Amino acid sequence: MAKLSVDLDLVGALADLMDDKGLTEVEYSQGEQTLRLARGGAVAAGAVYAAAPAPMGAPAPAVAESPSAEPAAHPGAVPSPMVGTAYLSAQPGAPTFVSVGDTVAEDQTLLIVEAMKVMNPITAPKAGKIVAVYVADGEPVEFGQPLVAIE
Repeated sequence: MAKLSVDLDLVGALADLMDDKGLTEVEYSQGEQTLRLARGGAVAAGAVYAAAPAPMGAPAPAVAESPSAEPAAHPGAVPSPMVGTAYLSAQPGAPTFVSVGDTVAEDQTLLIVEAMKVMNPITAPKAGKIVAVYVADGEPVEFGQPLVAIE
């Protein structure tokens, strides 16, 4: 059996993310290793959880800071229509659908939210400029959570 290795910096960062976003659960996977943090709930028996080591020299995905203190308060915030996992590109290693500063057209795909093994494209409700991306690739999202902001 492989030795369990836990990246305490990653655990701390995920715990901070849970506090900042008001999440009750967050899961991070890399390869065959998965780390899940949950508040006030039971963990399924028999599941294996291990921290995924950060790849050497690979920068963390950039998540833009909100132009306002509260992402949901931004008038152009695009909320998640469902609970799921956000993906910023069509497949791992592919370019992201949008980045901060990009101009988008109405109905252009902004990102994908996977829910129950179904990939759901989240499209721009209006044309404009992406001023913030509030989620990271592979991040769990809640219903109504702001994903991006368009001005």
